[in-house]
Amino acid sequence: MEAVLLWGLGVVALACAVAVFVCDSMARATFALLGSLVCVGGVVFVLGLPYLGVVTVLMMVMEMVVMAVFMVAYMMNPAGLMPMSMLHNKRGALSISAAVFASLTAAVFLVDWPHRRGSPPRDTTFQVGKALMGGQMLTMVVLGFVLLATMVAATVLALHRGRYDRLGDDLDRRPARDPAGGGVGR
Repeated sequence: MEAVLLWGLGVVALACAVAVFVCDSMARATFALLGSLVCVGGVVFVLGLPYLGVVTVLMMVMEMVVMAVFMVAYMMNPAGLMPMSMLHNKRGALSISAAVFASLTAAVFLVDWPHRRGSPPRDTTFQVGKALMGGQMLTMVVLGFVLLATMVAATVLALHRGRYDRLGDDLDRRPARDPAGGGVGR
């Protein structure tokens, strides 16, 4: 079952990666890249590193969604959906990518891979976290909370109104009046 899942995720990741360069808009290419990277996270998960797989998926989902939102909000063409080409120097890029793919594929089959010695650790997530962070785990956890608080505070400060503007002081105004314009009850 794991082999079927591994091959299936690999094929979908490769198809989505090709779609990045086949799609005719930046927004579609962004979501194709998201699909490819989510499948890569699934491959990492299937290979026995669930923490890294889940972190990869979470990071890529947030990164690609933020990128798509900024494209919709700030691009000159409508939402990054205007036809365009993601390819530049097509012949050169194709020859370089084919050569790199062929050499990496050959390396996979020609390298004398080492054999496993011993058994894998009981808790791979702990081992990966220890290897990546070492003694800095507490620092990274604190930094994560500080960054989250900064994002929430920036969002709150950027809004010119609060929850009481729509629903009244006792939060009982029905229907809600949206001071930003338009909405129900205006």
